[in-house]
Amino acid sequence: MNTLTALCAIGAEKILGNEIKQLGYRLKDTGSRIPGRVTFFTDDDGLYRSNLCLRTADRVYLQLASYPAEDFDALFDGIYSVPWQDFFRKDVRVVIDKVRTHNSRLSSEHSIQGIAHKAVYTKLGDIWNIHTMPETGERSDIRIYIENNQVSVLLDLSGVPLHRRGYRKDGGTAPIRETLAAAMLQMMCWRRKTPLHDPFCGAGTIACEALLYAHNVAPGFGRRFALENLAIFNPERAQQIRCTEAEKIRPDCIARITGTDIDMDAVLRSRANAERAGVTAGRALQMIGSDARIPRPDFEQADVRELAAPYETGLLLGNPPYGERLGDGEQARNLYRDMAALFTLFPGWDMGFITSQPTFEADIGQQATTRKMLKSGNLDTVFYQFTNRNNGVNNGNHS
Repeated sequence: MNTLTALCAIGAEKILGNEIKQLGYRLKDTGSRIPGRVTFFTDDDGLYRSNLCLRTADRVYLQLASYPAEDFDALFDGIYSVPWQDFFRKDVRVVIDKVRTHNSRLSSEHSIQGIAHKAVYTKLGDIWNIHTMPETGERSDIRIYIENNQVSVLLDLSGVPLHRRGYRKDGGTAPIRETLAAAMLQMMCWRRKTPLHDPFCGAGTIACEALLYAHNVAPGFGRRFALENLAIFNPERAQQIRCTEAEKIRPDCIARITGTDIDMDAVLRSRANAERAGVTAGRALQMIGSDARIPRPDFEQADVRELAAPYETGLLLGNPPYGERLGDGEQARNLYRDMAALFTLFPGWDMGFITSQPTFEADIGQQATTRKMLKSGNLDTVFYQFTNRNNGVNNGNHS
């Protein structure tokens, strides 16, 4: 049994936890939840499968040790006790990429980082009988959390953050993270049979995430993971897992996913990114001998004030400019006032918008049904949800 810790946007922990349970893994009962982190238990397949399949996780770590430490000797001894030789190759370059300490006697992040690095290399040197690590191979990151004098030693299994699926070569200006877009879809309880439109498509991220979700395409098919550089990695078993997940893809389901933007460059960018997402899904299908094609979303140029609802009900989901992106908060507020027309143009639709502007509800002239604080990266944002309780969009599970 392995203990894994997945990171996510602060505020999306419940969504990630539900995802993990849907994969068949058990969550750790942590008592008080830690913002931006979910800990869970898996079998050995879960090391690869969680990276391949989780849509809302930004990184996945393997917990190698958890122990109390109130001084540097105890910190060193606990890290030294980990069988690092089982995980690393002899040319590994180990990096203590981040240290977090809270309410603990050990508080100097720089000193903790140095002691941790020394403990790992001392252990490897003693086991392999070498005095200096060559460090000519792949980098491997370790993260140290110390909370209430309890040390957690975490080994990065993801490498490049998981929001980098591989399909978005051009994100434009201030694009939303893929993992955050996936979380927003889950928060709106979006179902593949429900029409979806993004009126600020930008780079097509929301539509691409909806595409992968609707057709049950694992989001990690288009990339590699840091796990693949570790000595514990089993490439044959990983390929079997990939084929198993490819068999779950549903290329024949109907999903009505569209996007618009006033900027034609954004429309072209969205089309290109969606094409790459579809190609990635197609390559996954080829592994199981299928030449089926995943239909791409439709993107067109349009002003938000000139849109028309193509169906009686659906979901309008968008990431409008915040003011940070435009460099002008008042310009963003004027856009939000224009967005008020959407409630007349799409009377039977649910809507969800994410922004950091505190005046959003006043500007758009509507009070949200639900507000959810979300923090992905350094920006504090609020996800505003406007739901029509009688339209059926949010009255069921994904089907």
